[in-house]
Amino acid sequence: MAIDSDYVKQMASQLANYEVQSALTKANRNQTAYKSQLTAVTTLDTALKSFSSAIKGLKSSSTSMLVNKATFSKEGVATATVGPKAVSGSYQFFVEQLASSHQVALQGLTTDDIDTQGELTIGQDGKSFKINLASIDTDGDGKNSLDELAAAINAATDNTGVKASLLRSNGQVSLVLGAEKSGAANAISLSLSGTDSASSVFENAVANRTELSAAKDARVRLGGETGMLLTNASNTFDSLIDGVSLTFNQTHKSGDQPLQVDIGQDQAGTSDQVKKFVDAFNTLMGTFDTLTASGGEDGSTRGVLAGDSGVRAIESMLNQLVRKEFGGATLINFGISADRNGKLSIDAARFEKAVAADPQGLEQLFRDKDSLLDSVDKSLSVYTSSVNGLMKNRKESLNLNLKRVDQQFDAIEKQYDNYYNRYLKQYTSMMQIMDSMSQTSGMFQ
Repeated sequence: MAIDSDYVKQMASQLANYEVQSALTKANRNQTAYKSQLTAVTTLDTALKSFSSAIKGLKSSSTSMLVNKATFSKEGVATATVGPKAVSGSYQFFVEQLASSHQVALQGLTTDDIDTQGELTIGQDGKSFKINLASIDTDGDGKNSLDELAAAINAATDNTGVKASLLRSNGQVSLVLGAEKSGAANAISLSLSGTDSASSVFENAVANRTELSAAKDARVRLGGETGMLLTNASNTFDSLIDGVSLTFNQTHKSGDQPLQVDIGQDQAGTSDQVKKFVDAFNTLMGTFDTLTASGGEDGSTRGVLAGDSGVRAIESMLNQLVRKEFGGATLINFGISADRNGKLSIDAARFEKAVAADPQGLEQLFRDKDSLLDSVDKSLSVYTSSVNGLMKNRKESLNLNLKRVDQQFDAIEKQYDNYYNRYLKQYTSMMQIMDSMSQTSGMFQ
């Protein structure tokens, strides 16, 4: 009887599989569980970080929960930035003059006209800096070009705020000096000393410079054309009204109606700010609902993190914070309530009435030190920190478990090989014995 090698291999494989089946099933089950948990924890971590980002945005110094606005009687004359502490009121402004930056041009100069000795002194607002004409020849040709002079002015470490540029037109080149800041105090003064020629062309150009734009302060009258005069180096008046920054863009002519500016609450803007918090919170709660769902007889899916005490602790912490009192008020005082599932909603009528009655109360509730946003931000950092956050640690732990499962698979594979080789050897030996016995039996037939 010939040995059936395929049969021997098949039997060895079946027995080897039987030996490792229990360990393999357990490893597969663990791998599936760990991967599912890692996906769920990563989803939750992303959701927490997204919520944290929204909170930080609402906490930013450039934003506020309470939004005020400025309304103008005529568009285009002015713009405004209104802070949360601005007091409602109406104001009239008559713009006599806009602020402008000083700009002068030195015309009709060529490379041969720029002296190679002496100092050009440039002054502004009681300060000055000097350009040593003997040290600006960067290409070493023994001459000072207009490009080299402009570069030296712009590169001066003690430059008071003057920018130099070259203006080319019809083959002529002019050196243009412009003040970076507007206002009369920032007018540019120029003087030249120690030049190497008795009748310096450059010195004449400096002395006879052309004024392209005068240095002017903004002149605005509060109360109308004959009202109180207000001046400013810039067209932006930052503290003209508490909490309001006004920028004027157009002047009035005599007899024009003054610009009326009304400062008041922006209910829609304020509601939108609060809605950002509510929407971000509800989105996070939706993630919790999905990941921790208990499932049921109705066929609803059980969440991967259902019953996870750590995840429940995060959700519980957030639910407690949105019900807590901050600055003497709670969300419910402003018509913001949570349902049994933790989702927030806004009663528009109650919200509008509460904000109108106590606008600063809303700001204090959300944005004061240790307020709602501050408390949520600090609490979330324990979980979302990229250094030692609990979510980071949780993911690292799950990845470590998956690595161990991979090691278990390697060990199971080695065990399978050992079992397979042992059973292959045993079955081969048995088949050889049976073959030998068959041959011996045939001799007596």
